[in-house]
Formats: sequence, C-alpha cells, structure tokens
Amino acid sequence: MKKVIKCGKFFSAVDDKVLENIAIVIDGNKIESVGPISGCNCDGCEVIDLSDKFVMPGLIDAHLHTLMNGEVTCMDDMGKKTIGDMTIDSMKNAQSDLMAGFTTVRDEGSYGFADIAVRDAINAGKITGPRMFVSGIPIGTTGGHCDSHYNPYITGQHSMGQVIDSPDAGRKAARYTLKYGADQIKVMATGGVMSIGDEPGAPEFTYEEMKAILDVPNSRGKISTAHAHGAEGIKIAIRAGITSIEHGMLMDEECMDMMVEHGTYLVPTIIAAERIVAMGVENGLPAEAVGKAQRCLENHGKNLEKCRAKGVKICFGTDAGTYYNRHGEQTREFGLMTEYGKFPVAECLIAATRTNAELMKWGDKVGTIEAGKLADVVAFDESPFDNIEIMNHCSFVMKDGVVYKG
Repeated sequence: MKKVIKCGKFFSAVDDKVLENIAIVIDGNKIESVGPISGCNCDGCEVIDLSDKFVMPGLIDAHLHTLMNGEVTCMDDMGKKTIGDMTIDSMKNAQSDLMAGFTTVRDEGSYGFADIAVRDAINAGKITGPRMFVSGIPIGTTGGHCDSHYNPYITGQHSMGQVIDSPDAGRKAARYTLKYGADQIKVMATGGVMSIGDEPGAPEFTYEEMKAILDVPNSRGKISTAHAHGAEGIKIAIRAGITSIEHGMLMDEECMDMMVEHGTYLVPTIIAAERIVAMGVENGLPAEAVGKAQRCLENHGKNLEKCRAKGVKICFGTDAGTYYNRHGEQTREFGLMTEYGKFPVAECLIAATRTNAELMKWGDKVGTIEAGKLADVVAFDESPFDNIEIMNHCSFVMKDGVVYKG
C-alpha cells in the first residue's frame, strides 16, 4: 500500500524555500511524487497526517563515532572493552541517532571494524538503525591522534587507529581498511583534543605519506576524510587529494582558499569542542583536553564566517561520542551553527541534508525530498526558522518508507 504524508510546512532541501500544504507520495521505500495536497489522490493509500508539523528530509550527521557515547573514560575503554562490547555499544548509539532524526550517519572511525559490522547488520535487516557510511579503522602515526599511550610492553590492538610511519605502510593500511569493507579512508592529519601528548596544530604526516594513503581511495572512486585542526596539516591533506576536512578549527585563510580551489568539504563539529569547554575539568575531563579545546574553539566562529563568505562547502557533523557529546543529543550543533559562523537556518538544514549527501556521493538517493529518492522523512512540531532549538526535539522519523517514531 502506498503512503501519503500530508505536510503542513515543507522543506525539501532542494532550495531554501519553505512551502505549505504539500503531499509526499511514497511507494515502498521510495518517493513517488511531491506536490500540493489539493492535487493528490489519496484513495487506497495510508495517510500520515503531519499537517501541524514542519517536514524535511531525514537528517545526516557527517561526523560521529558510534563506539563511544560521551564517556570521560572512552579512550581508556579501548584497552578494556572487547570488540563485541564495542559492537553492541555502536548498535545502541546508532539507534539513538535514528530516534533523533538522523536517518543517515557517517561513522568517522571505529575499533576492530565494529562500525562495519553494525552497518552490515542494519542493511541486512537484522537490527534497526540509520543508514551508515563507515570508515573502519582510521590511519595515524606513532604518538599521534589515534595512537595509544599504554605501557610500551603492552601489546595488541588497544587504540582506535592503525599506526604508520612511511608511505608504504600508509598505502598498505588504506588497502587493508578497504579490504574489510570501509566506505572511505579516515586519516588523522594533525594532533587532536582527546589524545594525550600531541598538539592539535601539529601535522602528523609528511606529504609523501599522505599522498600514498590517499592514492588508494582516489584510485578506487572512494572518498577520504581528515581529522585536521592545524593549518599545515590541512594544507598537506588538500594537496594530497583529501575529500573533506573534519574540524578545521585552527585553519588560516590560505586553507580556506585551497578548499574552494580543490572543492574540499569542511565539517566544523563545533559541539565537540564546545561540550569539552562547557563541561570543564570540574566534571572530570582531563585538563589537557580542556585547554586544547579552548584554543581550538577560540577563533572557530570567525573562521567559519570567512569560509562561508569565500564559498567553502560546509557540511553538518557533530563528533557525537566524544566527551559529553552524546548520541541523540548532538542536534545542539544546529543552534551552535547559528551562533558560531552566523549560519542562516536554511544553510544549517541544507548542510545536514543535501550537502552531506553530496559529500558521501549519495546525492542520488538521500539528502532531499524529491521523486525517485529514498523515503527518508523527519518532522518537528514547529519550524526551526522560528525556533532553531526545535531541532533538539524530532517528533517523527521515517527511514526507507518505514516509520520508526511518531
């Protein structure tokens, strides 16, 4: 039986317009047509009445980690939990994302390929969850953002990443990651906030190492993504052929110009640093991490305004899973985007739908509400154009034509 969704207010994400009294006709898991309710024949259809709601495409979070859920102990947990533990955690966190309106997520690095296991189980219908685009195990360097800092006599896999220190090792790590089913390659181009002993502004790879890694996904039509705060690490990644820069909180104007020239996407993840700064040391966060986050967040808003003015392609991502940044609650990023960078509401919504779909090369199936696209639809009780905080309270979720909430 076909479904008809009656929408009071309707945002397709094809453009920045909000329409009223629109009907979405769904056949199976795809959108058949979109048009005025007055011209829609609902005979024989299941009618879903959202005439008092704001309806839009399913949200996409382009940067999160399903294996963590905001715990202060999350880095140490990688040396204590089994892959089985991590996989179950990833499943439950992904389900929280779906209930918050994220029908698609991009997992930016996992442990032991737990993200791939969860993605495949969702796709096979074994469990429920959002559509997942996954990285597998990220690639970093000795002492870098995805290395561990356990006693050197402790051996085995106990960090989030594969550690490499040469072009050949980087090439092998990328091939290994794709071999086991990753959708993209994730690299740690600079130090980070949550890791110990590194600096967010410092590059991790040489150009030769980065190029060797990225030649693998680029030769296979895959995308790539770089955790990168500092300007030099960002520039190395862009020159080597990266698809997206994650965070980018310490970039300079040359970085911005290079991103425009190369068509590189930016995923700002404001909430990741904001949560660390807001919660602070008094809540048990490491003082080193709080200090790093403060330095990263200091000029992020001004830089985002410059990125918008220059035409950098900006996505929506949250780094959900990092300290005090819990799955299902990461929609706070919408409000932060209007505060940091002065994003208009329409730009926020398009970043979290159409632009993210284009980043993942999934623009032909998700990201907008149009005929032929998958039936991913969410709704809110009022318009975010009137109150951006309503994005924290999704009241209706449909993925692939199936209603999961509301």
